[in-house]
Amino acid sequence: MMADSETYEILALKYAERSNRTRADSFIFDDDHASEHTIDYFVWLVRNDNRTIVVDTGYDRPEGLRRGRNVLIEPRTLLKELDIDAAVIDDVVVTHMHYDHAGGLHHFPKAQFHLQEAEMAYATGPCMCHAALQMPFTAEHVCEMVRHVYSGRVTFHDGDGEIAPGITVHQIGGHSRGLQSVRVMTERGPVVLASDASHFYENFEQKKLFPIVIDVEAMLAGFDRLLALSENTPERIVPGHDPLVLNRYPAFSERTEGSVHRLDVAPRNGAG
Repeated sequence: MMADSETYEILALKYAERSNRTRADSFIFDDDHASEHTIDYFVWLVRNDNRTIVVDTGYDRPEGLRRGRNVLIEPRTLLKELDIDAAVIDDVVVTHMHYDHAGGLHHFPKAQFHLQEAEMAYATGPCMCHAALQMPFTAEHVCEMVRHVYSGRVTFHDGDGEIAPGITVHQIGGHSRGLQSVRVMTERGPVVLASDASHFYENFEQKKLFPIVIDVEAMLAGFDRLLALSENTPERIVPGHDPLVLNRYPAFSERTEGSVHRLDVAPRNGAG
């Protein structure tokens, strides 16, 4: 850890889930494609006494309706229940521009958005002429980010970058061209918010590919990169969509069981 680094509390905020899917929707080359496989949707809150940073904005109810996706509670409402006003957040890390990670940009009117250069180029480039590659993106979200570029509200990163002391981003390809994971220093060491570099524990633990993949080699290499970023401590890697995250980590408070859980503390019940 750098001498001038800071440590942070990390909260996983679950805002949606989807159970009408199977393992075929989660893994390529899996032995069991037919079993039900639920996916959870999260945004993340990183904070200490000096700053509060949000990782991803999720999607809101109108976007959920357009895509046939439910919303249990909008991310901004979850933040409000933690006495945090999305309207005054200064920095938001957007791990990539897929609808479920960048669908609530308008709820953060003051924020500076941190994005990989490669992601903006990908989301506005010739690859979007293909329906299969365009599918996870929503054009209005991309256009909104372009408007933020023109108004000076986007900070671009090219590969590795520092957001604040103890918080860094790291480009990991495979799922999207400019996907970035976030490494956060905590009292238990660096915790890696993988986002969609690994949707589920099984992805990085067993090197199983997620079906939405634009570069197979990069996705596989990304699993190794996550491990290196965690200092070869896999229990400090947090996948982006796995319901097991809420089983493995304690709730922030008794009333937030199943919705807001702490990731800066050790997994409960000895879970790895």
